[in-house]
Amino acid sequence: MTIGDASNRTGLPVKTIRYYEDIGLVVADRQPNGYRDYSEAQIERLSFLKRARDFGFPIEDCRKLLGLYSDEHRLSADVKSLALHHLHELKHKAAEIQVLAETLECLAEQCAGDQAPDCPIITELAGGNAKSSKEDLD
Repeated sequence: MTIGDASNRTGLPVKTIRYYEDIGLVVADRQPNGYRDYSEAQIERLSFLKRARDFGFPIEDCRKLLGLYSDEHRLSADVKSLALHHLHELKHKAAEIQVLAETLECLAEQCAGDQAPDCPIITELAGGNAKSSKEDLD
């Protein structure tokens, strides 16, 4: 099937499929005219990649997961280890995002939201060094 058909079947953009091919995650067959030709097995790999990326696995982990997916003698312990490591990373990022959300919420509550230029959000984003617009003109 063509790359457009592969895109429709997997939900991956054509550009992403080309990228995955460029970095060796999938290898499309070629028709005599040079067009990519994806088999059902390649569509399964692309769908697997999409799902792994949906879970937030980085490309190199996706490469490892694809290797495990293709290995009939894989150890489920290897898959679990990779998944648990990623889960730890996700939880760490979620905690960081929660702190950012709470900080931004607090800053938004402190901001008057009026016509004055002073704004704790701008001050925080500037690392505590925000200048008023009058200072910028001097």
